[in-house]
Amino acid sequence: MLKEKSHILVVDDDLRIATLVCRYLEDHGYVAVRAESASEARIYMRSMVFEALIVDVMMPGESGVEFTRDIQSRENSPPVLMLTALGELEDKMKGFEAGIDDYLSKPFEPKELLMRLNVILKRTRKPAANNDFRIGRWQYDDSIQSLVDGRKEIRLTTMEVNLLKSLAAKAGEVISREELARTCELDAGERTIDVQVTRLRRKLEEDSKNPRYLQTVRGKGYLLRIEGV
Repeated sequence: MLKEKSHILVVDDDLRIATLVCRYLEDHGYVAVRAESASEARIYMRSMVFEALIVDVMMPGESGVEFTRDIQSRENSPPVLMLTALGELEDKMKGFEAGIDDYLSKPFEPKELLMRLNVILKRTRKPAANNDFRIGRWQYDDSIQSLVDGRKEIRLTTMEVNLLKSLAAKAGEVISREELARTCELDAGERTIDVQVTRLRRKLEEDSKNPRYLQTVRGKGYLLRIEGV
């Protein structure tokens, strides 16, 4: 039986770049669909299931960041790899805050795009391997990389998964931002950790301003309390 190909949606108004990306993905075994705008992307997403999205940050009308923020607010949203010509840290942080899983700065090598996409898909497809644990009412399910409570399922981005696992591996211990940035392989720096913690708290805590489980230890870092710790 042939393995079903993964469907990737490329959202970019630049015809040349989008066509190149789609052809390269198809040459490497993917089904690639191009959308010129966020609104067109939503039309495709209503009729097709995509394993991942490649989204350009600079688009007329709704930007890639705005589009990502909107789709990531919904359940079971696909992971997002963002393409950006902007190299500033603040621009990258806006993307992470919106819910991207990774970013790639233009100009880029197609091989690097494929590598980053494969890493994202590998993580989101990874089978459970005794990595499940409970935090309050939430059960972390590693097979779908989501928080579940029997009624609701909240998908985590790749960055959020890496952060949560790093904290859970040393549950009850304080971990510095520097160590978390290194463990999570965040080349955007320690400030990005703060952005990811804020996003994770919104999903995890009943009151993100007064966190019970994911706590800040002033001047030292962060601490995660899971069941029994």
